[in-house]
Amino acid sequence: MREIVHLQIGQCGNQIGSKFWEVISEEHGINATGIYEGDSNIQLERVNVYFNEAHGGKYVPRALLVDLEPGTMDSVRGSRIGALFRPDNFIHVYRLFKLPPFHQQRSAT
Repeated sequence: MREIVHLQIGQCGNQIGSKFWEVISEEHGINATGIYEGDSNIQLERVNVYFNEAHGGKYVPRALLVDLEPGTMDSVRGSRIGALFRPDNFIHVYRLFKLPPFHQQRSAT
């Protein structure tokens, strides 16, 4: 079986990626909180290509969401599918490199 790790980078990547997860979740019968509510065994046949099964039968996207600023990540978290993701799916690059937020970098120059 194949497993795919989906990378969403930047504002555009995360906006497109959010729509991707809406469609994939719907196709596999997974609701906005990661619980299977489908009506066909075919929906679960290849669900592990895109999702990991966590505790309690919850499906979590195999994805990394990356951006410099937390605003895009906050938009995804607050969206209809925000509950699909675990906190460790989100990577804020400025936190990795201990940089100040982008708007503070611009004002310092």
